[in-house]
Amino acid sequence: MTTLTKRADKIDRLAELTQQTESTSGASLWREALRRLRNSKMAIIGAVVIGLFVVMAIVGPWVAPYSPTAQTWRGEVFANQGKFVGMRGENWFGLDHLGRDLFSRMLVGARQTLLVGVVSMLIGLVIGAVVGILSGAAATLGGKVGQRIDTVIMRITDLMLSLPSLLLAVSVAAVMGQSLTTVMIAVGVVQIPVFARLLRGSMLAQGGADYVLAAKALGIRKKRIVLTQILPNSLSPVIVQATLSLATAIIEAAALSYLGLGNPDPAIPEWGVMLSQAQRFFDNEPMMAAYPAVGIIITALGFTLLGEAMREALDPKLRG
Repeated sequence: MTTLTKRADKIDRLAELTQQTESTSGASLWREALRRLRNSKMAIIGAVVIGLFVVMAIVGPWVAPYSPTAQTWRGEVFANQGKFVGMRGENWFGLDHLGRDLFSRMLVGARQTLLVGVVSMLIGLVIGAVVGILSGAAATLGGKVGQRIDTVIMRITDLMLSLPSLLLAVSVAAVMGQSLTTVMIAVGVVQIPVFARLLRGSMLAQGGADYVLAAKALGIRKKRIVLTQILPNSLSPVIVQATLSLATAIIEAAALSYLGLGNPDPAIPEWGVMLSQAQRFFDNEPMMAAYPAVGIIITALGFTLLGEAMREALDPKLRG
């Protein structure tokens, strides 16, 4: 099975969640899902990790003991000679190669990492949603002409999905140049086909529902049916995917920064940039790389755990 087929099948499977409108107990799908999430250890762990990360990103710059850019202890570090300062009372995580406090840089860098992840996800979500709505509406209510439009849009989407996500992001970033904005746009572009195909599939799953057929029989305009009936009932899997995409966005943004395509100002702390700077000194001071790497991994894991728990809570076949 090709990479495109695997990714497309996973997206289409998530879109099928909209076909489940009620649980066996008669409660709404979301009410039942929330009940299951409250009892899910995976969801609780993911939510705790995300909560801690968000709190650190918000209050980090105010509680950081030192300036993240101040080279206060520059005279104690001799990177060329392999002499570094590790953990100690006044520097909990030690110092980097320029004598800056690593603990302060980790706290402040969390905000940059969260900003890049959230903005990237929102770019993909908004543009992908627009494309998905156009494609889904055309396929559902557009007749033969609409089906042709849907086919063209989906072939373009499949072309983007067939490319490795990191390769596509690197290509976009290389064309636009080195900057933090470039990273956010590049990672956002990667997310566009995912949200577009997901929302389109979700709308198709709703297209044959009884309430849609009833609206057609009453003579309600197609535009109103799409915006007030089909679209609101197609958003459940999109919310799940947004959570999962945050994990992907954080990892890919860190990868772009690691490759030197991120913020051109290395003084501004961001976990991907910190990881890139630390690679030169890994043999002498591996902890410089370990702190941002562990931060990225744990944060991405938190979003993944919560997203997977939401997906399982919404999907009866996965709940067992």
